[in-house]
Formats: sequence, structure tokens, C-alpha cells
Amino acid sequence: MANKLLIDAIRDTLISEMRADERHIIMGEDVGQRGGVFRVTAGMVDEFGPDRVINTPLAESSIIGVAIGASMHGLLPIAEIQFLDFIHPAMNQIMSEAAKIRYRSAGDFNCPIVIRTPYGGGVHGALYHSQSIEAIFAREPGLKVVAPIMPDDAAGMLRSALEDPDPVLYLEHKKGYRAIRGEVPENGYRVPLGKAKVVKEGSDATIISYGMMLIESLAAAEALEQRDGSSIEVIDLRTLYPLDNETILESACKTGKVLIVHEANKTGGLGGEVAAIIAEEAFPYLDAPIMRVCGPDAPAIAFSRPLEDAFLPTRETIGATLDKLAAY
Repeated sequence: MANKLLIDAIRDTLISEMRADERHIIMGEDVGQRGGVFRVTAGMVDEFGPDRVINTPLAESSIIGVAIGASMHGLLPIAEIQFLDFIHPAMNQIMSEAAKIRYRSAGDFNCPIVIRTPYGGGVHGALYHSQSIEAIFAREPGLKVVAPIMPDDAAGMLRSALEDPDPVLYLEHKKGYRAIRGEVPENGYRVPLGKAKVVKEGSDATIISYGMMLIESLAAAEALEQRDGSSIEVIDLRTLYPLDNETILESACKTGKVLIVHEANKTGGLGGEVAAIIAEEAFPYLDAPIMRVCGPDAPAIAFSRPLEDAFLPTRETIGATLDKLAAY
């Protein structure tokens, strides 16, 4: 075991897998000498050379398009989109090509690419560097979407993503890079994709979350436990598509009260899908309405620090909503 920051868990796993299999290539804007905007790939071009750590033009569609083509000719590309906010020009390549290659070829071809991209607010990034638009992709059969926030999950899920025969969108919360630290198993540790994790056991209510909002949710749950002994179960989705319905439903039936927390806009966010699954499959077990704490339906997070703070859910707003649930 080694204690690592989230960013180091990701970087070390990339280096380990690049060393283990020369078919892996990294490609993206400024991933070479600069090491990426957040320095995730720092130093890799010195070890692996510019033929395997490839600086690309500022053209997201071509980054993914070239990665798709390379994957169909024997390579295992790791494509970096500098910010999730910039991914829109590549959506056709991701959703209409990468996600559908196995299906459209009746299994004759597959597309083993991993698309890494930072997302989320809380770093004073403003309009085009703070978005959480993961729900757009978390409904696309043929594409897996993962968003680990704990360093051990980040390492284990990245390794599993790199071994997956189909495309994986791997989301890295930029605020978490240097804020989250934890123990990471070594020797090729893996976490299966598609499995949620019960981070904290509880019996009075369930919080379902992911990303940095998992950290806020845990803080809210622990604050209520200290205040009045409330027992709150907290689930980290980890994989956003496909969802782990079994874990979600088991917890909802166990506690009877569910709060879903994410920083993406409430309307059209992943929380609506999670709520629908629970309403369809676990309604007789519910003792209260399913509630959500999410980002507001504003166009984006503002540059202004007070406005950014107002946009993001906090442990206080989560705690206040848990109190509403408890009142039923």
C-alpha cells in the first residue's frame, strides 16, 4: 500500500501500464513536454518518447478520431481531452463511432480506447473550465463512463478501463487531483467497472453520489451522526454508465429514504435516472419522496468566487435536505 494523492494514483497507473504494454499511447493537447494542463502526464514524454506521448493539434474531433483508427489497428490509445467542457467537437466520434463500432460490425471490430478528461467546479475555472456534463454520455450503449474520486478506485478503475475491449470515458475531478489522498494497493490492483461502493453503512437514509460531492456527502452524514446519532448510508456510484442497479436498490430498500447528490445541473442530470430506477423498482419500500441536491439550472459556474460557491452543493445544503427526509 502507498499513500497517494488522486493525481499521483492516476499518473503512476498510466506509467505502470505504459511500461507494461508498448501498445499504449497517450495523445492530447500539451500532454508531452508540458505534461498536460494539470501535469498528469508530466515526465512521460522523457521516458516513452514523442511517438508514444503525442502532442496533438487543438482539435478534439481529430484526437478521438485518430484514437479510434489507431485502436482498430492494434494500438491501445489513451486520449486526453483537456477539459470536459471542450469535448463537444468530439461527440460525434465518441457517440456515433466509438460507442457503436462493435454493434455496427456485428462484433467483428471493437474500439479499446480510454478517453481521460478533467471535469467539475471548485477551482475558480469559470464558464469553460468547470462544467459537469457527464450525463450526456451516461446514456450511450457501447460506452462506459466512470468517475472515481478516491485514489484506490482511480488506480484500480483506470487499470480496468485500459484493459476493457470497448471505449471508456474516464472522468477526473480537477478539484480532487491534489485535495484527495488515500491508500492505494500495488501489484496491479484492479476495480471492476460497473460496480458502486458502499462507502459508509447506515440505516436511516441513503445518499447516492459521486465525484467531489461524495466528499461533501460523507461530511454531511458524519455531521448528522455526531449531532443526533443519525445513521446515513453513503454510496459512491463510481461507474456512471452502466449503473449498478443492484447496489442502488438494495440500499434504497434497506433505508427507505434516498437523497441523490451531484454538482451537475439538476434538470437532465444523472440523479433523475437514479431516481427513476428506484421509483420503478423500490417504490413499496420508500418512506419518503426521493430527493436531490444538485447544481442549479444555470448555464455554467461563474468566475466570481461567491457565485461559484453558491452554485456548488455543500455539506450544509446536503445536511439540511437530510433533515427534510428525516421529517417524513
